[in-house]
Amino acid sequence: MLKSQTLRILLIGLAVVVAASFLPLGVSGYVLGLLTVAYYFGVFSMAWDLLFGFAGEVNFGPTFLIGTGAYTAGILDNLYGLPIWVCVLAGTLAAVVGGLILALPALRVRGPYFGLTTLVAVLMLQNFIVVDAGLTGGEIGLTVPDVLTISEVVNYQIALWFMAVSGAILFALSRSPVGLILQASGQDDVQAGALGFNVTKHKLFAFIISAFFSGLAGALLVFYFGSASIGTLIDVTVGVQIIIAAVLGGRRTILGAVLGAVFLIAMSEVLRPLGDLSNFTVFALALVVVLVFPNGFFGLLTRHKESV
Repeated sequence: MLKSQTLRILLIGLAVVVAASFLPLGVSGYVLGLLTVAYYFGVFSMAWDLLFGFAGEVNFGPTFLIGTGAYTAGILDNLYGLPIWVCVLAGTLAAVVGGLILALPALRVRGPYFGLTTLVAVLMLQNFIVVDAGLTGGEIGLTVPDVLTISEVVNYQIALWFMAVSGAILFALSRSPVGLILQASGQDDVQAGALGFNVTKHKLFAFIISAFFSGLAGALLVFYFGSASIGTLIDVTVGVQIIIAAVLGGRRTILGAVLGAVFLIAMSEVLRPLGDLSNFTVFALALVVVLVFPNGFFGLLTRHKESV
């Protein structure tokens, strides 16, 4: 039953992605650009949901992993002019190594201390970028000479299918035996350990997977933007948006995070004329959605389908 439900969700997701691939035929390049960013943020949120929704570890610093991958790729391209694919691979590897170094001590603590550890890591990365401005571009930002492509349509398709493949892998992983162990560990790690599961090992695995997809998406996003800066990739506000997107989409759903990311990006753009009030209004709307639909958009759609 569970396997058939998983397969049905994946097939529906594939149908949605295929339909979305035809959007360039009917929408402007501006809308494609917004969706491109939303898809990358969807990957960030899906990776975060694996760690929080299933492993139960609140990572307040998802942008540490994103920023590590993004700046590593950008610096290599800026200083050495390496091929984009080499820079992306190096950025992804740097995020995984950085995530591993962060997770090993962080997973030894419980409760809010894990979240505080990840948050401090973000602040340290921000400080490093500002201090070592000659390497990172500092507060002004780092210019990346190369881009994936100058075609908005191609950029859109890359982001769409990257998000689709990432979502399929993360969703399948969440429904696998490993995902079930992570879920049990997140709910009661003491009981899960008593049943013979290595809780720390599985949570470390979840952190590494989250770091991999976060770093990879961050590196790709740099070559879409053509630049890297604290405000767009590492700032605590960016991390909060990623977390909100995952919660809006539905905790422990993985795929719902994409819905939350698209909602946030779309609402931010619609409310842009409000100026300084736009962020306040978006977050207020997000709060209302979370209170009214605690299971998120994905849970709402699933419940609606089951009731029909």
